[in-house]
Amino acid sequence: MNLNETETIWLSVFYTIVATLVLLVLYYFLNIIFNKINNKISGLKGSKIRSLTFRNFELLTEDRLLGFILWSLSATRIIIILFLLYFYIPLVFSFFPWTENFVPTLLHYVIDPLKKVLFVIINYLPKIFLIFIIMIITKYILRFTKFIFNEISKGSIQINGFYKDWAEPSYKLTRILILAFSLIIIFPYLPGSGSPAFQGISVFLGILFSLGSSSAVANMVSGIVLTYMMPFKVGDRVKISSTVGDVIEKNLLVIRVRTIKNEDITIPSSMVLGSHIINYSSSADSYGLILNQTISIGYDTPWRIVHELLIKSALKTNGILNEPVPFVLQTQLNDFYVSYEINAYTRQPNQMANIYSELNQNIRDNFNMAGVEIMSPHYTSIRNGNKSTISNGV
Repeated sequence: MNLNETETIWLSVFYTIVATLVLLVLYYFLNIIFNKINNKISGLKGSKIRSLTFRNFELLTEDRLLGFILWSLSATRIIIILFLLYFYIPLVFSFFPWTENFVPTLLHYVIDPLKKVLFVIINYLPKIFLIFIIMIITKYILRFTKFIFNEISKGSIQINGFYKDWAEPSYKLTRILILAFSLIIIFPYLPGSGSPAFQGISVFLGILFSLGSSSAVANMVSGIVLTYMMPFKVGDRVKISSTVGDVIEKNLLVIRVRTIKNEDITIPSSMVLGSHIINYSSSADSYGLILNQTISIGYDTPWRIVHELLIKSALKTNGILNEPVPFVLQTQLNDFYVSYEINAYTRQPNQMANIYSELNQNIRDNFNMAGVEIMSPHYTSIRNGNKSTISNGV
C-alpha cells in the first residue's frame, strides 16, 4: 500500500465520520422538531381537534383522531429517517475504492421497484377512474331506489298488490342485488383479478361459503318468503309450533318471540316456515279475537241458567267486549253432563293470559252465588255423602 492509497483511506474515513456526524445531527434535530410538533398537536385536543360527527353520529372521537394524527407523524418521521439512510449508505460506500462499485447496484435495488410501482399505478389510473365512475352511479341508483321505497312505505306511491310493509324488506333485497351487480362489473378491473392465485382464493372462499352457510341460506330464503307472506308483524301475539308469545323482532334469519314469562325464544326462519302459525292479533282490531272456555254441567241444571251465568261472567271480565255480545255453544251432550263453551270477544290478544284468569274467576264466583255446582256428575257417587262442592265463602 503506497502513500496515496493510505491518504485516500484516511480521507475516506474522515468523510465517513463527517457524514455520520451530519446524519446524527439531522436525526437529533429531527427528533426535537417532531417532539415539539407532537406536543403542539396534543395541546390542540378539545379546541382545534374535535370529534368528527355526521348528523349527530360520532364518526371519530377526539382521542382516536388525535391518535391517528400522532401515528401519521410517527410514520412520517420513520420515512424521513429511511430516506436519510438511503442517501447515507451509498454515500459512505462511494468514499471507499473497493465499495464504490456497489453504489449503482444499491441505487437500482430501490429505484427499480419504485419505478415499477409508479408505472403500474400510472397504467392502472384509467381502471381506477372507471371503478370510481361505477361506484358513483351505484350510489345514486341506491339513493333513487331508497327514495322510491320510502315513498311506497309512506303511502305517497301506491302499487296494486304491493303492500306498504313490503317496502323496507324489498329495498334491502334490491340493494343487495344492485351491490352484487356492481361488484360483478368492478371485479375484472381489480388489481390481480386475472391471476391464478386470486382465482384460486376466490374458488376456495366460494367453497367454504357454500359448505358453511347452507343453513344460513335456507333461513334467509325462508325469511324472504315469510316477509312476503306477512303471517305476522312485530308486536303480534302468535303461536309458532308450541311457542306462544309476542313477536319482538323478525329478520331474514330468525324470529324472536317473548313469552308471558318474559322468556325470549329465538326461532330460525326455516323452522317458522315449516311450522303452523297462529296469529291472535291479525284480526283482533277488525273482528275481535274470540276467547273460549269450556265447562261441564250436569243435566239437572237448566241450560238457560248456565248460558246466563256464563255470559254474565264474560261481560264482568276486563278486556271482554260488550259488543259483539258473548255467546255460548253446547259442544257435547255426554252421558252424564253437557259441555258448555263460552265465547267472548276481545281486542287485547296480548292480555290473553290475564283475561282467561279473570274469566275463570268470574265463572266460579257467579256459579257459586247461583248455587250451581261446576262438577261432573261422575263425582257424586264417590264424594262420601257430601252433596255439594260449593264453598260457603265466595
